[in-house]
Amino acid sequence: MDTDPATTQAPTSTPYGTPDAPRLAVRGEAHLEVDPEIARIGITVHARGTDRRDALNDLTRRNSVVLDLIKTYGEAVEKVETGAFSISPELTKHGRGERIRAYHGRVHATAELTDFTALGELTTRLADLDLTRVEGPWWALRSDSPIHRKARQQAVREAVQRAREYAEALGTGLAALVELADLGAENAPAPGYGGFAGGMRSAVSYGGAAPDLTEAPPLDLEPQRQHVYATVNARFTMTPPDLQP
Repeated sequence: MDTDPATTQAPTSTPYGTPDAPRLAVRGEAHLEVDPEIARIGITVHARGTDRRDALNDLTRRNSVVLDLIKTYGEAVEKVETGAFSISPELTKHGRGERIRAYHGRVHATAELTDFTALGELTTRLADLDLTRVEGPWWALRSDSPIHRKARQQAVREAVQRAREYAEALGTGLAALVELADLGAENAPAPGYGGFAGGMRSAVSYGGAAPDLTEAPPLDLEPQRQHVYATVNARFTMTPPDLQP
């Protein structure tokens, strides 16, 4: 007799196991606290003038000074990127209408460093420049850091150990791994630029006083410890325990 495929039912699964193969579900977790590998700072250069071209030229000059200073630190600086740029007029009331009072320019850059001793010196020197704002540092691990792998592996070992302890409490042992679900391993989110914990901030100086030719001492920056988390769900089958008293 032919069987109608539409009425054929697949075998039912047993998500909770069977008496012959009891299923055990556990969660493995890991939390590592480690030193950061990189630090980022944000630099915003400002310029202003009554003429658009003069403001733009001044902004270009100040930006070049900043970039040249950053590049003098060589391999201590892993990456430099220029972000937002703007130049806009400042309007003021003039009779019944408006007129342009001045032009304001701004360009933003980020620098990523691996040498934290150089970081303190560079941050101070940048903050000492006129019309320059420095923000940060924001500490982090690299996205491909082996610390992430270490946390994931530790979470798996924790899941296996926890499952074994449950099985031993029943007087039996694990038979097979049924499922391992990775719930992710990542840095704990923190407030601040790019999700990195924030630090110092230097205000922009617009003063017209004579420049101070003495260099400010380097900042003593303490790297912020990074927290790395990993969580997995694991399901095992056990050999049937003897539950008789």
